Amino acid sequence: MPTQDTSIRYSRTDSFGIVVAVYIVALAAGLWVAASTSAWGPLWSIVAADVVATLVVYAASLRFDNGSLYDPYWSVVPPVIALAWIGHATGDVPAVRQSVVATLVFAWGIRLTYNWARGWPGLHHEDWRYLDLYQTSPRWLISLLGIHLFPTAMVLLGCLPLLPALAWGDAHWGLLDSIALVVTAGAILIETVADEQMRAFARTKQPGDIMRSGLWAWSRHPNYLGELSFWGGLFLFGIAADGGAWWTGIGVVAMYAMFRFASIPMLDERSRQRRPGYDRYMENSSALFPQRPD
Repeated sequence: MPTQDTSIRYSRTDSFGIVVAVYIVALAAGLWVAASTSAWGPLWSIVAADVVATLVVYAASLRFDNGSLYDPYWSVVPPVIALAWIGHATGDVPAVRQSVVATLVFAWGIRLTYNWARGWPGLHHEDWRYLDLYQTSPRWLISLLGIHLFPTAMVLLGCLPLLPALAWGDAHWGLLDSIALVVTAGAILIETVADEQMRAFARTKQPGDIMRSGLWAWSRHPNYLGELSFWGGLFLFGIAADGGAWWTGIGVVAMYAMFRFASIPMLDERSRQRRPGYDRYMENSSALFPQRPD
């Protein structure tokens, strides 16, 4: 297994200070680009701003030789996008939908960012998946395309339903909105419970132990199930606001493909190598969607 050079070891406090400074610069750059490209419309100006902000984080990751500087970007950017698109809203967009959707996006973003922050040891640590990917191609290229721009594109696709939900959909609050509220709030709850159960397990586990209790008894990756359900809930809000916005579902499809065919296989393969009996566990469990435990 490749290891990271830890010859320069920043304290945890210094590491968070660096991350905050980098993200402030990225936000400032993104806001400048968004203002400069406002004539492009709310979608393309945000795309341009998001790419530039990502490149700022990428440059910092090269400076500090750590792709994990990007990790909080996934949960920090959607609330910013939500606010930007509310700012582009027409007068016919129902305020109740805007308020509910924005609250859910902020609740999700704050919780996920907090979950990352409390478990991140600092800049001396880099995600093992990144270290593995660096072995396949030039490090700078993998970092740019695979660790920075790819997840930025995924988040942008996932956020597409926020456009009709927050900026132009004029349909009144209806049954589908209520279903979307239950799905999205339930997704945040699933992720929260799954993360807390895993943290409790990690404190007492022995080498080779397999998590098989709580939500993890029903799915090998309930946290990913919650994440996918969150983006699915946003899609329901999008089509509740505008029935013609079905095309925004491309984000949910892309998220499912990423989790099912990239993230989950990587985690399962790592567990197979480190946990005896994991092969049998995989044969008798569901990778993502709930399955009654044996």
